[in-house]
Amino acid sequence: MSSKGIRDRVAVVGMGCTRFGEHWDRSAEDLLVDATQEAFLATPGIRRSDVDAYWLGTLGSGQSGLTLSKALSLDYKPVTRVENYCATGSEAFRNACYAVASGAYDRVMAVGVEKLKDSGFSGLLRSDPPSDGTAAELSLTAPAAFSLLDPAYCARYGVDPADMRAAMTHVAWKNHANGARNPKAQFRSGVTKEKVEKAPKVAGRLGVFDCSGVSDGAAAALIVRAEDALDYTDRPMYVKGLALAAGPALGASDPEYDYTTFPEVVRSARDAFSQAGVTDPRHEISLAEVHDCFTPTELVLMEDLGFAERGQAWKDILDGAFELGGRLPVNPDGGLKSFGHPVGASGLRMLYECWLQFRGEAGQRQLADPRLGLTHNLGGRPGSCVSFVSVVGAQLG
Repeated sequence: MSSKGIRDRVAVVGMGCTRFGEHWDRSAEDLLVDATQEAFLATPGIRRSDVDAYWLGTLGSGQSGLTLSKALSLDYKPVTRVENYCATGSEAFRNACYAVASGAYDRVMAVGVEKLKDSGFSGLLRSDPPSDGTAAELSLTAPAAFSLLDPAYCARYGVDPADMRAAMTHVAWKNHANGARNPKAQFRSGVTKEKVEKAPKVAGRLGVFDCSGVSDGAAAALIVRAEDALDYTDRPMYVKGLALAAGPALGASDPEYDYTTFPEVVRSARDAFSQAGVTDPRHEISLAEVHDCFTPTELVLMEDLGFAERGQAWKDILDGAFELGGRLPVNPDGGLKSFGHPVGASGLRMLYECWLQFRGEAGQRQLADPRLGLTHNLGGRPGSCVSFVSVVGAQLG
């Protein structure tokens, strides 16, 4: 059963996003100011004092709403701090949208921020909550956990490992090519396929260029009721569907789980499509921003999101189906792979790309007449994760 949803009841009227990357000279507060200021400048009809409430998403760059209220010198406004692994920015957006749809507030802001570079975070070492020690997956780093997708997919679908390697390489090559067209991306240089394949290995067959970057950055969205949106901008972005699924985290101990799918993604996508009235995602969706934390992740997501048939995504990738000029452009802004991954900001950064595309402001990567966009944000690891899917549109109805 799907959620009832809030289709066309709320709209985004302003967005902002910093450049992602190494901001050694900028604090989390600086990044929050920069992202929110861009959103306010895009929406001159809304001042900071007009916003009724804020939602802040951050994994480790703040412990309460004070992180945002201090940075913006807010006048005793409610600020809710949320965290949901790498889906943290999406969670801030989801909760902010529901607050407006419920009628509790007229104007709200969702913000995500992360300052990772000078924290020493590498994406390898992690701090897990206390447990009884029986969770086998806790001993695996993220690259190790996601590297299991590669051999598992080859085994289930009889794919030659050389073909799978070529598809993974193509994902990295594509996303870096897209990021090279994006002035706010962390990595703005294309890479050759030879360079991807010869890069030092991190885990399994995953090399350096198969892994997303560790970044600093922030992003923000101003959200109002849909019927009020045209009071603030002539090109709002309408929310069609928002879905979150948290799995039972049984993958590592479930003999039926084979590391070729994310059941949480399948469930959240099905829910979001139902809310949005999407029945044929591979043809109805104009662009998709997905959680390409590792190259085999993007490949599997193409099938879980309904963009490719089971066991066929690797062929579609090699055929160019998901390139800028393909039938369904995926990660036109470079994705996590090239744009970077400041955890609390990534979900909102994905929405920022849809915002730019709908407004015709995406520069060298601008698509022709995009109507519906999808964002997908994943937190956790194969067999134990949370998944968020949104569908947003350029028009009502």
